[in-house]
Amino acid sequence: MTEPRLTSLAHGGGCGCKLSPGVLRDILAGMPRAAAFADLMVGTETSDDAAVWRLNDQQALVATTDFFMPVVDDPFDFGRIAATNALSDVYAMGGRPILALALVGMPVGVLSVETIGRILAGGAGVCADAGIPVAGGHSIDSVEPIYGLVALGLVHPDRVRTNRGARVGDVLILTKALGVGIMSAAYKQGRLGDEGYAALIASTTRLNRVGADLAENDAVHALTDVTGFGLLGHALEMARGSGLAVEIEAASVPVLAGVEALVRAGLRTGASDRNWASYGEAVSLPGDLPDGRRDLLTDPQTSGGLLVSVAAEAAVDILAMIRTAGFDQAAIVGRVVRGTGVHIV
Repeated sequence: MTEPRLTSLAHGGGCGCKLSPGVLRDILAGMPRAAAFADLMVGTETSDDAAVWRLNDQQALVATTDFFMPVVDDPFDFGRIAATNALSDVYAMGGRPILALALVGMPVGVLSVETIGRILAGGAGVCADAGIPVAGGHSIDSVEPIYGLVALGLVHPDRVRTNRGARVGDVLILTKALGVGIMSAAYKQGRLGDEGYAALIASTTRLNRVGADLAENDAVHALTDVTGFGLLGHALEMARGSGLAVEIEAASVPVLAGVEALVRAGLRTGASDRNWASYGEAVSLPGDLPDGRRDLLTDPQTSGGLLVSVAAEAAVDILAMIRTAGFDQAAIVGRVVRGTGVHIV
């Protein structure tokens, strides 16, 4: 059986196929509020990464789901990326995963059983690395290949970290370099070499398990992961959730090796434009911002890093801890200030 490339079966891939922030905001505006549920610690009100339900004085359940279409053609790598991305939402709330359920939609008859099995095996392998089982799931026959997880985790109620806890004077740390969306676009166009592909896979399959360790530190005030809305979109969610503003130092933002050259060559993503159209009015840009930098700051990150809001006096130690955990490109990228919106400096 001759099979098509996985990416050729999808109209979009990875977190780049998420609904734009503006569309999602309009949809959620009509959702009923869940404030009547006393044990619901985190719901949909502040665009956080997962729901959190208090079980008792010592435990809260973190619940999330994430799935998308192929961002690469290798089925095993696709499964790994999708699973890593789904588990990230648990870590971003300060939780530790306990189990996952697989969400599978595949074009049966177009993809072989072996290929579909490799996708699931990739996801199961990541879950095994996280120390949890894939304990079940649901599958459908779908026109486009879709894979992801329902992920459940536990956290102490006092250690839940949301995107609304940032404080004036906090320093912002980004744990992974940007550029995944640009690299994905280059991959689909056959313009990403072996070294670039290896960097793409290394970044998107690195578990954000450091989030659970960060939540144990009282100096860490807020957490979110940077995915489909780009760094600016998720920083804006943190600013709005906290009732403050954030400043991003454009020159300090880490970028994956080779991405700057791809941007100079004209590579960009449609999702970057959709992101900017959704929230650009809340972002101030300097007149001398280098060409292409805005595209990087709005670039959709599939399985991106964590954005950490931490007390300034602890920032150096926290950054060192993050780098020791394997995030060697982690960097201080900004600060939290009074005001509203996101300011690029």
